[in-house]
Amino acid sequence: MMPTSPPAQSTNRSFLLTAAAFVIVVAGMRAAEPILVPLVIAGFLAIISASPVFWLKGKGIPAPAALSLVILGVLSLGFGFILLIGTSLEDFSNAIPRYQARLTQAMEPLIQWIQSLGFQLNEELLLKSIDPGASMRMVGRMLSGLGAILTNSFLILLTVIFILLEASSFQQKVHAAWGDPKGTLAQFSKITFAVNNYLAIKTLISLGTGIIVAIWVAILEIDFPVIWGLLAFLLNFIPNLGSIIAAIPPVLLGFIQFGLGRAILVALGYGMVNVIFGNVVEPKFMGRKLGLSTLVVFLSLVFWGWVWGPVGMLLSVPMTMVVKIALESNPSTNWLSILLDSESSIARAAKPQDPISSTEDLSSSITPKTAFRQKTD
Repeated sequence: MMPTSPPAQSTNRSFLLTAAAFVIVVAGMRAAEPILVPLVIAGFLAIISASPVFWLKGKGIPAPAALSLVILGVLSLGFGFILLIGTSLEDFSNAIPRYQARLTQAMEPLIQWIQSLGFQLNEELLLKSIDPGASMRMVGRMLSGLGAILTNSFLILLTVIFILLEASSFQQKVHAAWGDPKGTLAQFSKITFAVNNYLAIKTLISLGTGIIVAIWVAILEIDFPVIWGLLAFLLNFIPNLGSIIAAIPPVLLGFIQFGLGRAILVALGYGMVNVIFGNVVEPKFMGRKLGLSTLVVFLSLVFWGWVWGPVGMLLSVPMTMVVKIALESNPSTNWLSILLDSESSIARAAKPQDPISSTEDLSSSITPKTAFRQKTD
């Protein structure tokens, strides 16, 4: 057996150090969840809020007034979420045992029918193994976790304000730290613009999905339509899987309240909404720029959910998008970004583009602010 060469030993040592550092960082992130989660939420809110602030300043509104208007809007949305969750969560949590008991009773005829076909089933063991109320409790835990995060709204608000105040002097700080800020600022602007674009479009599409779902469920007289609309809004940030997870509790509730026919109507409504928004509206506005593999979405959902709980599940795709965009901006790590991409995005990227579409893609990635900077340079 030949001894390992020095380059191979160096590669193995580097891999082990990287893996150990990754484990330590993940453990630290999990231990620091009470601090990191509000800060991450504040960071995303600041990225979204920066564009309205700069737009208002461009219209001639003084910086303090522009910042105050945007913060007032963020406060209104935050208090709206708190009111929605606070008024509905307690009633829903109290109703979960009743729904679970009804669902268990509804499953008993199905079990007896299967037994009549000759299959030997232990009813008590089966109901313990297949918990029909698990989805209801999952919704309660997710909304409770979101409510716990909203209790830190004061810390989140202060962090957003300070980030927005520092945004105007960020360029000068980068120039003082690195001398030539063009490369660093260009990379940072690309990441900020892509994340802002993704969050803005996804928020509007999710809001439309939640409103239509709430109206449809209310028409079908399903209990707690506000909760199901809010759940559809939140879980729509998880592509492919979020819409399926959001549909399970109201479909079960429709079955509990009115039977199989109403449950099918609820499922059809969810299916139509997700087909229209997911396959028509969202690709039209997002295109292929922010595609993620379905496997990557699922793994990120599991990973961030394990690290930060239910709120981590909601933040999983935006966090993964930040990582993907950061990897994309560096030529040495671009191959990792390609591995995270979806098959359809890779197939479209492999096709030759005509000069007009290429020019449109290039121009769409330049914000008015960066264009103004290029002219002044």
